[in-house]
Amino acid sequence: MKKGKKPKSWLDRNMPTRESFEEIGFLRPFAHRVFHPALWRFTRRSVPRGVALGLLVGLFLMIPGVQIIGVALLALPVRANIPIGAAMTFLSMPVTTPFILAASVYVGNALLGLQADVARFQLLFNSGAGFSEWISWLLSDAAPAMMSGLFVIAVISAAIGYVAAAGFWRWRIVRKWRRRSKTIAIGR
Repeated sequence: MKKGKKPKSWLDRNMPTRESFEEIGFLRPFAHRVFHPALWRFTRRSVPRGVALGLLVGLFLMIPGVQIIGVALLALPVRANIPIGAAMTFLSMPVTTPFILAASVYVGNALLGLQADVARFQLLFNSGAGFSEWISWLLSDAAPAMMSGLFVIAVISAAIGYVAAAGFWRWRIVRKWRRRSKTIAIGR
């Protein structure tokens, strides 16, 4: 390793860059807005907004690819950090998706008083069920239960993510200032 050069973290290597978004043809009409530098800076306001937006879109949409584009477009009116929002959508990955969907059906059942079968969902998922079997399951009470549950889980996760990111940002700044003041006091 060269002197003075730090190894890149996993997040640095895999976080979407402004250039990677510029290659998406769908975003070209919005390019002048989406690629505005303010949406790519890490500030105390834009980072918590990006975390909240990424969790909201990532957990509610659950469609890979569409999640990141959704975050990029919704980041415009709320002035959220696009890279952080895009990174947060990766919480709904293939490993976590079955758990999120099962939890959303459970929450939706409790919220709406429905009787959608969570065990049937797990059976369909584990058996590699066909399209027609999934459609018949969705046409039962499952669709309203799942959608309302996803919405509730996404909103609560976004609120918790916003508070946690803002708290972490504040903790980091306070720690930085304390360290700086100790360095100044020692230097006197």
